[in-house]
Amino acid sequence: MILGAIGDDFTGSSDLGLMLADGGMRTVQYVGVPDGPADPSVEAGVVALKSRSIPVEDAVRQSLEALEWLIAAGCKQFLFKICSTFDSTPEGNIGPVAEALIERLGTKEPVVVCPVFPATGRTLYLGHLFVNDTLLSESGLENHPINPMTDPDIRRWLALQTKTPVGHVPLPKVRGGAEACRAALLAERDGGRQLAIVDAIDDGDLEIIADAADGFPLLVGGSGIALGLPALYRRTGLIGATSGAWAGAGGRAVALSGSCSKATRAQVAAHAAAGPQKKIDTDAVMDGSLSVGSLVDWAMAQDGLPLIYSSDDPAAVAAAQTKYGGAKVAHALENLFGEVAKGLVANGVERLIVAGGETSGAVVTALDLDALEIGPKIDPGVPAVRAGDLVLALKSGNFGAPDFFEKAKKVMGR
Repeated sequence: MILGAIGDDFTGSSDLGLMLADGGMRTVQYVGVPDGPADPSVEAGVVALKSRSIPVEDAVRQSLEALEWLIAAGCKQFLFKICSTFDSTPEGNIGPVAEALIERLGTKEPVVVCPVFPATGRTLYLGHLFVNDTLLSESGLENHPINPMTDPDIRRWLALQTKTPVGHVPLPKVRGGAEACRAALLAERDGGRQLAIVDAIDDGDLEIIADAADGFPLLVGGSGIALGLPALYRRTGLIGATSGAWAGAGGRAVALSGSCSKATRAQVAAHAAAGPQKKIDTDAVMDGSLSVGSLVDWAMAQDGLPLIYSSDDPAAVAAAQTKYGGAKVAHALENLFGEVAKGLVANGVERLIVAGGETSGAVVTALDLDALEIGPKIDPGVPAVRAGDLVLALKSGNFGAPDFFEKAKKVMGR
């Protein structure tokens, strides 16, 4: 294995896998740390954790366990895959995990930190993260129910989570080419700032950053940071050409949505014109009056692409969190979606579309999936994936075009 990646959620791991597979690397996404050794033919292994919003100590422990497995697989470089909107709190988990990985690897080399994905509108300039043409803190992410992003200055946000100062490589240094970017990274390291935020606003910048970090053991970033890695590995002789035929599934398809992001709410609204929908009543979930079986039976009785969703506007989400407690609501909904997914698959559903990182993690866990073959792109950052006879789309809440649900159904059927 050449590249070993540790993802802090399932959907982010899938979009990283797509980036690597599109680049020609044989890529497998593992659900949690595997029990046995990797298939030696795998060139890029992505260990998907659900560590973004758990206690810092647990996130560090799980990430180090994944790192040990990837080291044993012979990886030459490692990537800590984080959300392209840097979802975290002032306590972590990005900084503490990154520092733990640095310590275990024993590396003194610079560590690029670049949560950029231009294809989905995530860019970084002067250390500030933008979502399309809006600062992160004004993009709707400031209302995230678990990790509200209230500061767009990623240098400042990461510094709250780390023991050492955070560096910065500005865009002119990146645009100066790989050698200039590498020199800037080394200068930051020599100044005591091993973790360095690196500006990037387009795919060409990411390719330069990949070249500049050649031989550096650890990278931290969104899936966009991997854009230039397959070509780099090919130029340096680490990989050759790989191929694999994708086989979709033609059976029943059902969509589940737990994300409350702007993008997903727009997708839910767009789907209303194309297929049947059932909104989950949070009060009914919390008082136990809504059964898993009723949701499964409803979905199986529908034609087209049925959608079961809890997605709601920020005010409604805030009201439910105030009434019941944010953690309790999140746990109850995730458990519900996981059990619904199990019921759907047991009833013969072959295509399962899931919107939301936490929801996707709950579904994958409930279905006890251990490895996902990366398939074709549905939308930027979102591939179809296969686990045995089941084909899934695991979508980060903020990703995808308005017609995502219907598009996913078609791509998954190829």
